[in-house]
Amino acid sequence: MKGGVNLALIGAGFWGKNLARTFYQLGVLRLICDPSEDVLARKKEKYPGIKTSISYSDILSSSDINAVAIATPAEMHFSMVKEALLAGKNVFIEKPLALDENEGQELVEISKKSGTVLFVGHILHYHSAIKEIKKLLANGELGKLQYVYSNRLNLGKIRREENILWSFAPHDISIILSIVNEEPELVEAFGSNILHPHIADTTMTQLRFPSGVSGHIFVSWLHPFKEQKLVVIGDKKMVVFEDTAPKDEKLVLYPHNISWQNGVPIPEKKDGIPVILSDKWEEPLALECRTFLEAIEGKPYYTNGDEGLRVLKVLRLAQASMDSAKNVQKDYFLHDSGSVEGNCTVGKGTKIWNFSRVLKNSTIGQNVNIGQNVVVGPDGIIGDNVKIQNNVSLYKGVVLEDNVFCGPSCVFTNVINPRSAFPRKNEYQRTLVKEGATIGANATILCGVTIGKNAFIGAGAVVTKDVPDHVLVYGNPAMVKGWICECGQKLDENKKCGSCGKTFNLLS
Repeated sequence: MKGGVNLALIGAGFWGKNLARTFYQLGVLRLICDPSEDVLARKKEKYPGIKTSISYSDILSSSDINAVAIATPAEMHFSMVKEALLAGKNVFIEKPLALDENEGQELVEISKKSGTVLFVGHILHYHSAIKEIKKLLANGELGKLQYVYSNRLNLGKIRREENILWSFAPHDISIILSIVNEEPELVEAFGSNILHPHIADTTMTQLRFPSGVSGHIFVSWLHPFKEQKLVVIGDKKMVVFEDTAPKDEKLVLYPHNISWQNGVPIPEKKDGIPVILSDKWEEPLALECRTFLEAIEGKPYYTNGDEGLRVLKVLRLAQASMDSAKNVQKDYFLHDSGSVEGNCTVGKGTKIWNFSRVLKNSTIGQNVNIGQNVVVGPDGIIGDNVKIQNNVSLYKGVVLEDNVFCGPSCVFTNVINPRSAFPRKNEYQRTLVKEGATIGANATILCGVTIGKNAFIGAGAVVTKDVPDHVLVYGNPAMVKGWICECGQKLDENKKCGSCGKTFNLLS
């Protein structure tokens, strides 16, 4: 087996260093790839004879390498695994398989089509305590499975690539799915964003299965101490797996019982009985890595792409539940990457999209659509049914009345003579855009002006003075070019709209 596998490790940092040690001990590690020259220098010194590289593409093009183990940030998993599979390499990928279920499905299909191994690093399946729990369930000692509960808690490592659900929970989801041997019919999750407004630090996930079994998963990277505990409850006995405990205390069987007296359930507590794990103890990571090598030889393995995909499905449902809970508390939509600061009012039906921010003390009306990368406020004022396209900043002093349209990348200012070295916050000037006005893409509106009702500012215009109602202006500086109807069509010389037929009594 060892002579037939030549493996490259991709990412030798936080967890990758453990894979480096293990695959080196198994005699298959040939090359380590990492973007850090310092990391590579340390690994080269620690593992004599092992080559190093900063180029992933060079490794994939090498005919000497037939397997890769990838331990990079989760956001890179899909692209790196896809490239490796298409290059004909067998892949060991740390959890999660990907950050999107559709992407995971694509990886599974590529693996099957190419005949390559796609092995997912759900390491708990290779722990002797988990194997023993499955034996207790299989031989009926626990009775009928009723409930599974897991804690995975720690202080760090805090990530910014994915939230705690995607970082910690895949292990527990994977184990619970294998224990219950069903797909859940209900997945609900709730999260708390403590350190970052858009990244959950703590989540609680509830699973309900068709057989009636329930499951809960509690994960957090803001816990004062490390805890990795799995509780499995049957109608006869209960078993607790605590991974941080000493070996002879990791798995404890509790023959508790519930008796019924006069229709009332009465618990009968009994002392726990430690379950002796196999004397032939093998580090779970070593067994996991060895199983990957055996999979390349053609032996069956559980943590394959299909198993990783089942976990991804539950993660997706849990994330959707968290997103839904986040938005059900308000009458408007806020994208995960958007934010609304304190003391703001946002009307019903309003949508705030990717990377947009509403700063403190701002007021936004109903049915407003705020595109990507928009900043409102502080103290922003926006009326009802306003549409603000991408890349617009509405600074303090800018007021948009109802039904205003702001085209992409239009620019507002609030100080007439800004200097970096001379703050002029007390000199902000008010800019008023009246009801129904349109501001075209890339137009610039100098502060202190008023844009009239239903006025139309052409794309790229530079507005330096007030624009009357129903006036069409464009150019630099913006000049009057005609009159405009409330429907957006240009009026003729009689101030009549050829589209809707309305006639306006306007001063020339």
